[in-house]
Amino acid sequence: MRRKSVTKREKYTRVYELARELGVSSRKMVEELRSYGVNVKNHMSTLDPEMVQLVIAEYSEQHPEDVKAEDEAEKDLQFQRPESLEIEEGITVGQLAKLLVVKPTDLIKRLMSFGVIASINQVLNYETLEIISEHFGFKPLRKPTLEDILLKDEPVDPSQLVPRSPVVTIMGHVDHGKTSLLDAIRHTNVIDTEAGGITQHIGAYHVDLEKGSVVFLDTPGHEAFTAMRARGAKVTDVVVLVVAADDGVMPQTVEAINHAKAAGVSILVAINKIDKSDANPEGTKRQLAELGIMPEEWGGQNIFAEISAKNVTGLDDLLELLLLEADLLELKANPNHLARGTVIEAKLDKGRGPVATVLVQNGTLRIGEAFVAGLYYGRVRAMINDRGENVVEAGPSTPVEVLGFTGVPEAGDKFYALKKERDAQAISELRLAKHREEHLKPQSRISLEDLYKQIKEGNIKELNIILKGDVQGSVEALSESLTHLTTREVKLTLIHKAVGNITETDVLLASASNAIIIGFNVRPTSKAAKKAAFEGIEIRTYDIIYNVIADVRAAMEGLLEPEIREVLLGRAEVRELFRVPRLGVIAGSYVNNGRMVRNQLLRVLRGNREIYSGKIDSLRRFKDTVDEVTVGYECGIGMENFSDFQINDILECYAQEKVARRLF
Repeated sequence: MRRKSVTKREKYTRVYELARELGVSSRKMVEELRSYGVNVKNHMSTLDPEMVQLVIAEYSEQHPEDVKAEDEAEKDLQFQRPESLEIEEGITVGQLAKLLVVKPTDLIKRLMSFGVIASINQVLNYETLEIISEHFGFKPLRKPTLEDILLKDEPVDPSQLVPRSPVVTIMGHVDHGKTSLLDAIRHTNVIDTEAGGITQHIGAYHVDLEKGSVVFLDTPGHEAFTAMRARGAKVTDVVVLVVAADDGVMPQTVEAINHAKAAGVSILVAINKIDKSDANPEGTKRQLAELGIMPEEWGGQNIFAEISAKNVTGLDDLLELLLLEADLLELKANPNHLARGTVIEAKLDKGRGPVATVLVQNGTLRIGEAFVAGLYYGRVRAMINDRGENVVEAGPSTPVEVLGFTGVPEAGDKFYALKKERDAQAISELRLAKHREEHLKPQSRISLEDLYKQIKEGNIKELNIILKGDVQGSVEALSESLTHLTTREVKLTLIHKAVGNITETDVLLASASNAIIIGFNVRPTSKAAKKAAFEGIEIRTYDIIYNVIADVRAAMEGLLEPEIREVLLGRAEVRELFRVPRLGVIAGSYVNNGRMVRNQLLRVLRGNREIYSGKIDSLRRFKDTVDEVTVGYECGIGMENFSDFQINDILECYAQEKVARRLF
């Protein structure tokens, strides 16, 4: 008899009703259900709709003679599955089954095999679709979120693009004259407003010059503000690296170079304080050349300018070179779009509430527009430029102080202007909810112990290390030794090395790069230790150089795929064949070398040619099942999925062992 469609069941079904539908007796149906592991007492027991679908599918596979095939007419109505099928998350199991031209019960069973319990009306998310996509041959697609729709990049219309001012970041070591240089360029004295003469926050200034305008970001040089300096490099077009001619390259000079290189921006070097008696510009150039910053006259790609910010010497040449470098970049933006930018700095002002310095990078920001930045949204209540003047709009490459945030955003957050405030609020609420969820999860950072596990899971592809030591000689020696550990399969990257204690700066860089910090004869500061504990960054300290190399070598050797070696356990000759019910053909064999071991691998050789390779499923001595049979004894051997034994076949029992590989 023809079974009824069960894909739209909404009521519970009794066992006798299901038995009648499948054309079997109630007693047989109860027995079948119990064999499937379904707990039923008698023919009056009830089954939920999903269970009924699974039982019918299972019964149909095991008893095809009891279930008639579908009509040919129904088969003709089924459309063929497209060769390239893309399916978006949010589809139900029933809808997916229809698109894949499979039975809903088959799809439900497949989901169950992957550990996903779903009903026919279950909505499938992207992760679930990804699990089954390879089996059914389709491409899962993420459903665009409100954020994806509203914050997507707008198409570029070349006719709407206009030249914009370059964004220049001034970087360098503390007290090398960064703010003095900007002060001289702006013809103002901003340094007087800073505590102790050291810049305490990122200043964004729009400066009009004779041949064009430039936006300058003055990042702090003090170590406590390294994170702010890194943010400055991310929004910049050109970096001006200020190095004092009398001091030369200092620790934060190296950090500034690393951050600028990571941001992929051009570096223009300004050698400052050339008016001092002990100034050594040529020595400074040699030090920078060792770090990969080579002057053009030496065959390098970096522009150098010798200046004195105090005496206003060489500034015209510097600005001319700066504008020339910016012209080569051909910087353009569309002022007719909604504003896009980056939060440079943010604070909570007692009188004005949350205030953020925003660098508009594309489009135009106007008073009254809604926006979202990071976790917070708002509406522009007021905008103030770097000269303290209120403005009604800000175009590309314009830094302004924005009032109207609902909270204090993080420096470095992307700033988006939107048409509707409710859209900005919705995006903000979604981000806040996601932030709360992630904040509750424990932070997982890389450590030497779990390095191998994370490589196997595909979470990381290389080992990043930050190296700090007590003297330059030790740092260089360790750096050389660690670099030589890199192989084609395992990459070790030394992202930063320096002399001195492990500071918060190093922890911040390790957090951003997912790196391990190694200290040789140095210790972390108390603040760095607290920061590392909070961020989950591993700090390892050593006093013997060989221990450093040994630990890192051991961690990297763990990343190598182990070598698989074959170990021959024994050989046997087939002398008789036996057919055993439920077991198939058993090879009566004589062990003439080594031993036969149950559940180990076995290959069948016929005329020195391998016929089959599998696993020993059954090993017996007479009627007893044994774990192994040694040389000189007879036994019966059965294999998984193989019964084509012949007399005189040679059976080789072997094992595979993994051997750890070593770095060479």
